[in-house]
Amino acid sequence: MKTTWIIAADASRARVLQVAGPEKLVEVENLPNPEGRAHERDMQTDAEPRFNGHGGVGKPGTSSNGGQASDRETQGPREHAVSTFARRVGDYLEKARTAHRYDQLVVIAPPKFLGALRKEMGKEVEKLVADEVPKDLSWLSQRELEGYFSKDGRSL
Repeated sequence: MKTTWIIAADASRARVLQVAGPEKLVEVENLPNPEGRAHERDMQTDAEPRFNGHGGVGKPGTSSNGGQASDRETQGPREHAVSTFARRVGDYLEKARTAHRYDQLVVIAPPKFLGALRKEMGKEVEKLVADEVPKDLSWLSQRELEGYFSKDGRSL
């Protein structure tokens, strides 16, 4: 029998559940991301940015020293926290795949986070994705998720 994992995630947490039988899920892991709930204004610092090299104003997309801007400079603090979390989830799934902990994967996430997660999944993990649900269901309890799958016509 194939081992199926369901990952229900959003920007603030990812829950990994394993299908343990018909309409029965067991939580494998809960990966929190407290920064995913923080407001942009709460994540900014009052410190002035520090640059090496010459000061001055550069072209958009470049840093003030003339080099290319990093993702951190072009993303806001919240977007950076979300992409870092998506990378962490992708790394977790890759390590679990190499340990043969699951054979197929169902990914449930709001569309924006689903896109971030897709970017961070390795090619081999992508091959194991059996289904994607572009909804925010990470807040549902284990029992509610079991009910969601049975009433939605999706089998576990």
